[in-house]
Amino acid sequence: MTAARTTPADRPQPGLRERKKIKTRRAIRTATYALIEQQGYDATTIEQIAERAEVSPSTVFRYFPTKEDIVITDEWDPVMMEELRTRPLDESWADTLRHVMRTALDLSLAEEPEVTRLRTRLGVEVPAVRARMMESMAATGRLLREALAERSGLDPDSLELRVFAMSVMGGLMEVSHYWAETGHRDDIRNLVDRALDVLEVGLPTGRP
Repeated sequence: MTAARTTPADRPQPGLRERKKIKTRRAIRTATYALIEQQGYDATTIEQIAERAEVSPSTVFRYFPTKEDIVITDEWDPVMMEELRTRPLDESWADTLRHVMRTALDLSLAEEPEVTRLRTRLGVEVPAVRARMMESMAATGRLLREALAERSGLDPDSLELRVFAMSVMGGLMEVSHYWAETGHRDDIRNLVDRALDVLEVGLPTGRP
């Protein structure tokens, strides 16, 4: 048995208040990305972001505690967790994760490909962004652990599940860094597949 899959039409639509929040968050993020592209990360201030987004600095801080939080997004986490929970229970974990990651990446790249590239580049170049990215991925790892526990029946706090979930997240972080360091030359979805191959079968041999 698998969980019932919901379609976009089935999901509750956000009310007016929530739509305004979404619009404000997007305006702040859009302003931030544009300013960073123009003048760099360090030169971009919260005051400049607020002015460009046509909100007050206090509004920016209400939605995002730090500038790093504006850059690093976790908005795809719910999508990934929903996809993971609705995959067939007899599917291998590797195939499940490939499907889940590809779904999230397809959505991200379709909506904002340049922003996705900018985020990964900042994660390599800016120490504060890299540190915040690590915190964000650790939080996503905890969500992954809980979702995998539901599928497997294992204790989400077990050492095995902790190691597995964080191995996945660590691999994805290295994919992000590799993609940025190589100038976004490769298809990141193929890089994710390669990373999962390593976790599934181990390192390839370097000897003839």
